[in-house]
Amino acid sequence: MTYDWIAALVFVGSLVALMKFFHWAVFKIPALEEQRRLNHEQDGRKLEDPEFKSWCEASMKTGTYMNLAFYAVVLPWCVSLDSRPLWRHVVDIAAILLVFDFMYYWTHRSLFHGKALLKVHSLHHRARKPTFIDAYYVHPLETAIGLGLFLFSIPIVAWAGGAPVHAFSAAIATLVFTEHNTINHVYTNLPYQPYKWLNYVTGVHAAHHVNMKQGNYATLTMLYDWVFGTYEKPVHRPSAG
Repeated sequence: MTYDWIAALVFVGSLVALMKFFHWAVFKIPALEEQRRLNHEQDGRKLEDPEFKSWCEASMKTGTYMNLAFYAVVLPWCVSLDSRPLWRHVVDIAAILLVFDFMYYWTHRSLFHGKALLKVHSLHHRARKPTFIDAYYVHPLETAIGLGLFLFSIPIVAWAGGAPVHAFSAAIATLVFTEHNTINHVYTNLPYQPYKWLNYVTGVHAAHHVNMKQGNYATLTMLYDWVFGTYEKPVHRPSAG
């Protein structure tokens, strides 16, 4: 594998474009725009607390610096613009997400809910009624570990596959990771189709926030919680507050 800075730039450009399009499209839907409004109302109240705000800012800075360093130093070695069949894109995207979620599941379960980093993780668990902003209410050390697990899932898949991952595939996987981790913490009250699935996604992570002894340790899918016997039923609440 070679250092392909052009592929890395394509990755960054694709990711930015995908995120902007995703946000534009999603919030054109009135039901989802209303949920955003409800979350932002609660977020504004939480951010009035200087300590809460400072933790969020520290977490965001940690994530920004880690991304920049990874994109400049590591990513160009494990992405390319070589053409490949559609099935390979699908396999690479799924592999990155599944590898990350497996590593995160065990890290979350054994370290963040074990003795080693329980105090670090307990900061995030102060959010008993999570809304959008609580995705960033995380100790910087936890942010570094969680984000690092995802970022290095890309070179792991590239190494296992014997070739760099396509830049666009890596961008899509990163979009899913980023947006899903945010959506996990969003308050939703959409118990009807076609949004019922969104209520399920937010509900299973809300169950994890009930107390430090709940399951649902994975972050992208409940697959590993089902397999290892730590699945908890979704929890829903009538209001964002």
